[in-house]
Amino acid sequence: MIEKGDDKLKNRVVITGIGAVTPIGIGKDNFWQALIDGKNGIKKISRIDPSDLPSQIAGEIPDFNPDDFIDKKEAKRMDRYTQFAVAAADLAIIDSEIDLESENLDRIGTFVGTGIGGIETMHNQYEKLFDKGPSKISPFFVPMMIPNMAAGQITILHHLHGPSSCTVTACATGTNCIGDAFRVLQRGDADVMVAGGTEASISPAPIAGFCAMKALCTDHNDDPEHASRPFDKNRSGFVMGEGSGIVVLETLEHALKRSAPHIYAEIIGYGSNSDAYHMTSPAPHGEFQSKCMQLAINDSGLTADDIDYVNAHGTSTSMNDAGETEAIKVVFGARAKSIAVSSIKSMTGHLLGAAGGIECIATALSLQNGILPPTINYETPDEGLDLDYVPNKSREQKIRAAISNSFGFGGHNACLVLKKYEG
Repeated sequence: MIEKGDDKLKNRVVITGIGAVTPIGIGKDNFWQALIDGKNGIKKISRIDPSDLPSQIAGEIPDFNPDDFIDKKEAKRMDRYTQFAVAAADLAIIDSEIDLESENLDRIGTFVGTGIGGIETMHNQYEKLFDKGPSKISPFFVPMMIPNMAAGQITILHHLHGPSSCTVTACATGTNCIGDAFRVLQRGDADVMVAGGTEASISPAPIAGFCAMKALCTDHNDDPEHASRPFDKNRSGFVMGEGSGIVVLETLEHALKRSAPHIYAEIIGYGSNSDAYHMTSPAPHGEFQSKCMQLAINDSGLTADDIDYVNAHGTSTSMNDAGETEAIKVVFGARAKSIAVSSIKSMTGHLLGAAGGIECIATALSLQNGILPPTINYETPDEGLDLDYVPNKSREQKIRAAISNSFGFGGHNACLVLKKYEG
């Protein structure tokens, strides 16, 4: 029997709902099936004319229709990044089967962030400003653009009055939002949290900007399916993606009391730190990435020997893949080469602020199903990058605990430790 005041249950946090809006599938089942099938979501950009851009490929979501999730009038008042978040949150809440009408909505919060925010809205409104003058700017320009509006719209649509925030830590955003929501639940400030990340930055300015800094892949415009190749010797930059990954988190006490139909995994550890080194380059040898991983493992109460899988940040860039490999070797020592490591960015591209959200989802589903997603396009090993990257095909493997890594510009590092739920 579960007692109301059982602090051990209150301090345990589980994932009970999943919402995925990704380049390889919308919805939990479509996303998961595509992952284990090794489906590639990278294609020629279609939403804008990419002909003047050095990189002309991306992980777009061509079949996303906001009207499937949002009233048409309201959807027009949201940037695409917010539309993705609202859709993913709806999917996660529906999947959790939580009855919001019977819940104390003061005890349900929302931590959803984005790396860039409403860049498409900004682009469109600046064009109006320069072409037609300030009188033509939309009154919805600012609320559509600002990064906190995804979290804001989710709370408004579902009347969630608990803690609400928006962490912006570049590519670590989704993981930080989930980790920070985990802390809210641990300390008893809420019973349920809707958490994750969202991004919609397939727009001329961000693509041009990332190309200018030599971060994006530009040599596979005619061969997009082989462009994103984490840990492969011939990797040549990341491929931009878009979408949202959002989870419903609950205290175990709350989930059991309402007989939650799904408990996908338990979050047991969270680590966050900073390289304090450079605007875009990670610190040499993955020094602070390894420290962040160790912080998360220490927080979980496990040891490195208990971790069976690493869902890698794995961006397909020279410095990240080498540094992350070194960090894994530091944390796991002699076991490093026997631990499975894979990057789903090989299939989805890099969803920036949303990456940590969908990668947390992938990690939870891997724990639940005992299947590891592959790193596709892995063909040529690189010197020093000699781990088990689960090359090209998914693998059936029971895992006890896993770590999901996210590392962002500005030196932001965030890691989550998840374990298989066993009651």
